Amino acid sequence: MKALVEGVEVDVRHWIDGKRVGSATTFSSISPIDEQKIADIAAGGESEIDQAVTAAQAAFQSWKKTSPAERAAYLHKIADIVEARVEALAVVETRDNGSLLRSHRRGVMPRVAMNFRFFADWLTQLDHPDFDVRGHRNHISYDPSGVAGIITPWNAPLMLGTWRIAPALAAGCTVVYKPPEWAPLTASLLADITAEAGLPAGVFNVVQGMGREAGAALSRHPKVRRLSFTGSVPTARTIAAAAAPNLVPLSFELGGKSPFIVFADCDFDLAVNTAIGQYDNAGQVCLAGTRILVEESIRDKFQEAFIAKAKNIRQGDPRDEASDIGPQISRAHFERVSGFVDRAKGAGMKPLIGGGPNEDLGGLYFRPTLFADPTPGSEILRDEVFGPVLCLQSFKDEAQAIAMANDTEYGLAAVVMTGDPARAERVTGAVNAGLVWNNCFFVRDLRQAFGGNGKSGIGREGGTWSFDFYCDVKNSVYAPHGWSQVGGKV
Repeated sequence: MKALVEGVEVDVRHWIDGKRVGSATTFSSISPIDEQKIADIAAGGESEIDQAVTAAQAAFQSWKKTSPAERAAYLHKIADIVEARVEALAVVETRDNGSLLRSHRRGVMPRVAMNFRFFADWLTQLDHPDFDVRGHRNHISYDPSGVAGIITPWNAPLMLGTWRIAPALAAGCTVVYKPPEWAPLTASLLADITAEAGLPAGVFNVVQGMGREAGAALSRHPKVRRLSFTGSVPTARTIAAAAAPNLVPLSFELGGKSPFIVFADCDFDLAVNTAIGQYDNAGQVCLAGTRILVEESIRDKFQEAFIAKAKNIRQGDPRDEASDIGPQISRAHFERVSGFVDRAKGAGMKPLIGGGPNEDLGGLYFRPTLFADPTPGSEILRDEVFGPVLCLQSFKDEAQAIAMANDTEYGLAAVVMTGDPARAERVTGAVNAGLVWNNCFFVRDLRQAFGGNGKSGIGREGGTWSFDFYCDVKNSVYAPHGWSQVGGKV
């Protein structure tokens, strides 16, 4: 019933209604570090999802009546325990998804605790001032919507999961969480943490399994009142179709093909170093600026400096502090990334660096790759690869840079590197993206609205936007004291 992962015991069963629940079938969790099996995980489906949703619906009746202060106290307790277990969470997730251990220790797992603390505090401050309409007082309130189904990806499973779980719980919803099948283990550890924090049974549930089984069952369940999903466009379409008969509000974050725009007046070294950062997490970052657009006058200089820097990237075992990037998540994903690159090469495009597996490491390690001037309209330029593959193009002027940046069906993020504040404002306003960084990258705050345009998603989360999603926002109108609803004296 438990697996020992890097010295940490992890229960491989589901967490439903405050109890561990097994399944008749299992699936294997394979480490991308060496493609060795870590554990056999209980595989849930229609039955387990129904048990979890039923438990969550029953728990909702009391959880929604729990005061904001009490809900916040639970979330702070969860954060306390996460902080005490950062090392255990970090080593398990690194083994499970292949991301850098140093990043998990220093940033990702502390952010998990921060997710709970932030939304706990935001809940207690959540307020909309009353306003007057012809002498009638209008009051805005946030009513918990019910059971929230949350499905998140494998590239930062616990952090991205809790970014949705924390506001849902804070809002007074109960949760059924379907973690990614390629990296499910820290979700089980989170279930243990919520139990230790005293969260009532049924308020938080975890059902592991395949997307086509557990995910599909959760998406179409009639008692689910909110669905939050992070992942691919095809899967989002499937979820939306399954949820449509129940008219369930959706929040989708679906990745991107973001532009990284470099003007000649930029801080050159900053631009090069920030561009190199787009290889972070072996390219498995939805926000990465994978289309590097450089002004013609500095194109050659930028390309030369970028290649020199990229050759110093240290690829290796993510548990090694010296490693800068690790492997792709799975054999299937590795082959997907390889397929993009091989097809581009087959069409005559030559990578300036990389272009294939890291022969020194073998396994799932793919070399950081850069294509220069890919064929316009080619898939390597238009589709999300989600691997360490970047494309470099040049532009003549600001207008062309904006046109090239917007030549995509996605609209998640963008990076603008310029020394001209007025240009930064103009380009930011013109680029189609939910988030634009100027002379920086990955500066994030939970107060920010986060989400994408076009194929990059539906809706926004963060700060009050999260409560707008997980709650039914109610407006109550009160006639003046002593007056009837139609304005006449009683």
